Parts: sequence; C-alpha cells; structure tokens
Amino acid sequence: MSDHYSIHFQKVYEEYSDKVYGYLLLLTGKKEVAEDLTQETFLRVYKHIHQFNGESQIFTWLVKIARNVAIDHLRRGRRLRFFSLDKFSIESCQPSPVEIIVKGEKTSLLYKGIKALKLSYQEVLILRKIKEFSIRETALILGWSESKVKITTSRAMAALKKELKRRGEIIEEII
Repeated sequence: MSDHYSIHFQKVYEEYSDKVYGYLLLLTGKKEVAEDLTQETFLRVYKHIHQFNGESQIFTWLVKIARNVAIDHLRRGRRLRFFSLDKFSIESCQPSPVEIIVKGEKTSLLYKGIKALKLSYQEVLILRKIKEFSIRETALILGWSESKVKITTSRAMAALKKELKRRGEIIEEII
C-alpha cells in the first residue's frame, strides 16, 4: 500500500472509528464485541481503501463494511442483539435530574420496543431514525433499493408502535 493510502487510512480511522464503534454497539449491545468488530472493520477498510471511489460519503461506505462484518459475526453463530440502555448516554444542554430520568425511561422503553422487532426492522430503524442516514445512504448500506428502505421503514415504525402499544405504553410520549 502506498504512503498516500496509509496517510488517508489514518485520517479516516481517526475521524470515524468512534462513529463506527457506536453503530456496532447499537447492533451488538456488547462493548467488547463492538470493539472487536470495529477492529475487524478497519482491517477491511485498510485492505480496501484504494477501492473507495467517492460514489457515497466515506461514512456510508464505512458503515456498509461494518454491517458486513457484523453479519459475518452473526453467521459464525453469534446472535446480534440490540444494544442495552445502560450503554446509552443522553446528550443535552445541562438537563435537570428529573429530565434525565424521564428521558432515560422513554429511551429505555423505545429501545426495548425496537429490540423486540425482527433484525431487518432493527437495522432500518437504527440507520434511518437513530443514525439519521438518508434513504439513499441506507439503501447503499443495506444493499436494498430505495423503495424497499421506504417500505421497510414504514413497516418497522408500524411494528414498533404496535409493540409499544402491546406493552401498554403511550406511544405519543415515546416516539
């Protein structure tokens, strides 16, 4: 690998490794697994960075690789589980302790509801609603058509609302 690609890789790693780790933590729910998969993701990125053609944003390309690494992990017999709330940090401008508790409870209910959904619904909700990828970027990451992303997002939101209702939650307060 040329020095140009090594320098480029180092910049990519420094800028995006935490974001890739956060995505993998959402998917796996385990800090150690997410760390290992992040390492594996960046090993693949290092080997293939010369193939990045700029058709998508670099982060979209990285998340697609991370997703493939996670799927490989799943196929090796380990089940992906949605992340647990104790690893979720709430970011805002100096919230009061009451706000933190209320927001934490709502977030916990939301993640428990998402965790109960099938994996394709979990993935599309993570990418579209939590990581806020565009429809086009989500399609690139998942290898789906844009229409499939739209339909699956709609179905996943409906399934999430149904799941929250089944649990007796007041949907409007959570979503």
